[in-house]
Amino acid sequence: MARNATRAASVKKRPAVPRAEPTLPDLSQYGMLAEYNRKRNFGVTPEPAGRPPEAKRGGALAFVVQKHRATALHYDFRLEYAGVMLSWAVPKGPSHDPSVKRLAMVTEPHPLDYNQFEGVIPEGEYGGGTVMIWDHGTWEPEDADVERMIRKNEIKFRLHGKKLRGSWVLVGTGDRRWLLIKHRDEAASTSDVTVDKPLSAVSRRTMAGIARAAGATPRQLAVAAAADPPRDATVSRSTA
Repeated sequence: MARNATRAASVKKRPAVPRAEPTLPDLSQYGMLAEYNRKRNFGVTPEPAGRPPEAKRGGALAFVVQKHRATALHYDFRLEYAGVMLSWAVPKGPSHDPSVKRLAMVTEPHPLDYNQFEGVIPEGEYGGGTVMIWDHGTWEPEDADVERMIRKNEIKFRLHGKKLRGSWVLVGTGDRRWLLIKHRDEAASTSDVTVDKPLSAVSRRTMAGIARAAGATPRQLAVAAAADPPRDATVSRSTA
């Protein structure tokens, strides 16, 4: 009996073997795109994988605005810089009205290939929902030193898009919060461009049309359709 008790005590005193933690992939080679890649399963989502940024290419800098119905409807505003697309989520979308200041929340930089993505991110995946290329074109920084503007939390630029044009500014207010503001110029307007021009800049589809073409689930299709403006609210579909 005593021998069994001693044996039991010795078993209890054995140090526990720590469990091996799962090894995370080394994404450091992707630089600013590491977070983008970490959040996505590219075996499931049709979004493009982020590749290590290439050397600075010549030519004009790209911009894109993607209307995205994920957990909530918002517009992803992206500016090309340093081989990636700097990104802000604008809940209410851009406004041509200089008196309107739109909240723009910083999100992770996206790869340049994302500029061509229009479709549906599957349910259960990060950002699941319908994505529309709402506008695209080129942008010009009003100060050649973009890095300095970013440090000062004031990025002034001009857009040359199908829907958005003229002079704009992004003003950082702290804690990932920025404001997207239209400057007063010939492109300024009080009309709501998100309602007046609701169609995709590349496919000319509605959100519902994009979801349907991508084979969205019935729930995603209904959610995408609800993100389209009512037909009687649009005044210039022919120029969208």
